Amino acid sequence: MGWSTSQLADLAGTTLRAIRHYHEVGLLAEPERRANGYKSYGVPHLVRVLRIKRLTGLGLSLAQIADLGDADEHPGEALRRLDAELAATIERLQRVRAELGVILSRETPTDLPPDLAQLVVEADMSPQDRAFTVVLAQLATPAALAAYADAVRRYSKDPVVVEFDTLPVDADEQTRQRLAERLGALPHVREMRAMFPDAAGMYAGAPRGEAFALQTIGKVVAELYNKAQIDVLIRMND
Repeated sequence: MGWSTSQLADLAGTTLRAIRHYHEVGLLAEPERRANGYKSYGVPHLVRVLRIKRLTGLGLSLAQIADLGDADEHPGEALRRLDAELAATIERLQRVRAELGVILSRETPTDLPPDLAQLVVEADMSPQDRAFTVVLAQLATPAALAAYADAVRRYSKDPVVVEFDTLPVDADEQTRQRLAERLGALPHVREMRAMFPDAAGMYAGAPRGEAFALQTIGKVVAELYNKAQIDVLIRMND
């Protein structure tokens, strides 16, 4: 006498619902029925369910198991692909853990790469400059971002920077011109201008294209800074 569906599920350490689902998706053949109409499962059914359970435990989906056909006793190629996927996942998770370790140990913001975030915190940037940096990190190439990080290392809360950060929108033209000249003389500003004489140069080769990067940065600047500050930036670059 064979096993009932509930007995098969119990022996295999699974559920009635799982057994029924295996039948529905074609992974488990229907057994013979007893005279009373109840299903009667044999050893092949138990072995099949145990094999399905083992393969899903290793990480294969039911669809992948179905694609194996008769090769599911030792699906070498499928397991090799799975192993490669797991290796890539482990590598990614290790990178994430390393980054989390840096963030936790340094207590840096999470919206920037850890090294740049540390520089931004140490520089004590204004909220506007910090927000600009966050967006820039999404637009610039790694090389351009590395150059920007080098300039940030020389950033300081100079009185000129404070004056720019607090510049009122109704500042007169003389004040704006004088501030532009003094701001342009700061070491970190001179360094950035030397590396990127043309403002567009910083976005050359940008992941989503130079035009998109410039358009986005234009919108960001217009939202973060008032008209007097933007005028100072234009004068400084000119």
